[in-house]
Amino acid sequence: MTALNQYQRLEATGRWRETVAAKARDVIVSFGDATLVLSDPGSDLPLAHWSLPAVMRLNPGEQPARYAPGADDGEMVEIEDDLMISAIEKVHHVIESNRPRRTRVRHWVLLLALLGAAVAGLFWLPSALLRHAVDIAPPAQRAEIGQMVLAEIEKTTGSGCSRPSGDMVRRRLAQRLIGPEADIVVLPGTLEAARRLPGPVTVIGQNTIAGPDSPEIAAGHVLAAQAATLDADPLLEALRFAGTRATFELLTKGSLQPAALAGYGEYLLSRPAARPDDEILLGYFARAEISSEPYARALDPTGEAVLGLIEADPFRTQTPKPVLSVREWQALREICDQ
Repeated sequence: MTALNQYQRLEATGRWRETVAAKARDVIVSFGDATLVLSDPGSDLPLAHWSLPAVMRLNPGEQPARYAPGADDGEMVEIEDDLMISAIEKVHHVIESNRPRRTRVRHWVLLLALLGAAVAGLFWLPSALLRHAVDIAPPAQRAEIGQMVLAEIEKTTGSGCSRPSGDMVRRRLAQRLIGPEADIVVLPGTLEAARRLPGPVTVIGQNTIAGPDSPEIAAGHVLAAQAATLDADPLLEALRFAGTRATFELLTKGSLQPAALAGYGEYLLSRPAARPDDEILLGYFARAEISSEPYARALDPTGEAVLGLIEADPFRTQTPKPVLSVREWQALREICDQ
């Protein structure tokens, strides 16, 4: 559409109200791909996408112009910018003037096309929406959702353990094993394995640092959780649980409602942890300069089920780098002590 192309860079300020009872807020109004996009002026995150053909002016000839995305919608935006108002009216006029006259044949063709699209969308759209949300999620958004997941897990396990000396060690260990912004949370009680959450957080159970376990074993569980995310992105799993509607709201409004993840912590812990491919996991051990044999022996003392991790241990013939000092390991082991 030529009329739309010439306004693609046009922007104006407006006052948007999401519902009849909602308080009006400032927004930036701009043209999208056959849509009117309402964005937050502070973060540039889109708040709403309105289909241009469906946009209705509620007060023709009056100022400021008031528009709604449909006839029965409580959502509304007020615009005072004359150029933006003129552009919307012109594009709307072009859309209407170029709308083809419906004949009986065209009517049935359109109906069948819509039916086919609906059937295809039923199977394709939810998955595509999830993948798109995961692909474009910035680190801050992943971290925010990760904290929501952690809060749900803590409803089942109790709050993460914390002591000043232990907190210092777990953060240092996370930075070495995962990255500079990473964190490890020790949960009270028993967890079958470490779990990587959306964002840079990995949770382990108190059992992983108690008893006869060594820091090499605890580190192995954390590395295994990282390796498992190559095949199963934790954000994708969380959004799949939240559902298509919640994912769509995340894409359009930039945030996920905590209620969308209600019960996800219990659900996540009830499922067995994914077992990463041995070759991939060994790469993580090599980069961290940690022997894989202690972790493998903890999984299977006989070594039969984890023979690959033992035989291909990158530090089988050389000395690995210590994971923690004796004093640091003791501080971490006492993190849940009251």
